[in-house]
Amino acid sequence: MKPKFALLFFLLFSLIVNGCVSKPDEEIVKNAIQPHSESFFIYDTIVTVRVYDDQVTDKHFKDLEARMKEIEFHLSRTLQGSEVYRINEQAGKQAVPVSEETYGVIKKAVKFAELSEGKFDPAIGPLVSLWNIGQDNAKVPSEEKLKEALQVIDYHQIVLDDAKRTVFLKQPGMAIDLGGIGKGYAADQIAAYLTEKGFNSAIIDLGGNILALGKKPDGKDWVIGIQDPDRNRGNQLGKLKVINKTVVTSGIYERYFEENGKHYHHILNPATGFPVDNHLFSVSVITNESADADALSTTGFALGLEKGMSFMESLPHVEAIFITKDKNVYITSGLKGNWELTNEQYKMAN
Repeated sequence: MKPKFALLFFLLFSLIVNGCVSKPDEEIVKNAIQPHSESFFIYDTIVTVRVYDDQVTDKHFKDLEARMKEIEFHLSRTLQGSEVYRINEQAGKQAVPVSEETYGVIKKAVKFAELSEGKFDPAIGPLVSLWNIGQDNAKVPSEEKLKEALQVIDYHQIVLDDAKRTVFLKQPGMAIDLGGIGKGYAADQIAAYLTEKGFNSAIIDLGGNILALGKKPDGKDWVIGIQDPDRNRGNQLGKLKVINKTVVTSGIYERYFEENGKHYHHILNPATGFPVDNHLFSVSVITNESADADALSTTGFALGLEKGMSFMESLPHVEAIFITKDKNVYITSGLKGNWELTNEQYKMAN
């Protein structure tokens, strides 16, 4: 990344973070407790870690950066030589032995594919490559290319061998993409490291995926702002009180491009090959593990409002916020009392 661009990106991200976490800075100043913060650009995402403990050192942040690079080397689809890269390279040829970490994340991704009946599918790599949403050369693929990609998108064709700890993609041209779970997993690993070192109050932010570790330094709940999906980053539609929870959002405003006047977002339907087309603006999931929330927010969005709400209500320790394009807000039953709508352009629908 060029220096001027990196600086601009960091300044923009600072605005994003201040928008996502609505209360901590003001409260910290009042209590004379300053956060110790570092940001890293890893896994195509800016990762910002704010630790509210004077015992944290530069070495702790360097350890975290090294850990993030290790995760990237294991899970990145595009990083040449990574474990997932090698799995995809050997599709239809042979099984690839991988680290315990990579194996575990892929196994979890397959579990969510089964749970969602394929709405979330880690074998979606060929489709992600075709659309290339979020990159400069994003475009609508040809019908022929889409048909070709859809023939090899099937999580049932991912063969896992627990005894040998290998991953095999049955068909040539298959490709695993862990973008729908990898950022959440990285957030969980940061939280695990901080907890192990005795730090119990922190905000971990991976491109808007928030993990609020423990409580605020004053013992109160964290207050997390939920993005207004119809406006620029940093504009909230409501706020949520959480303790030791993660909040992950999937929406049509995150990564997208326009072609011939039509909006194409990054949440792709493994059955049709096109971005999911329904009445939703965004889905936010609140739960204990960020990897779970990452996969579930994508699943909830793909399912749509009615099925998605029913799905979330059926899961233990999972809550969700569904926002529709007509600016209605739906929340699962467990959020009542912890959620406040602050934007008059939206209205509660339940």
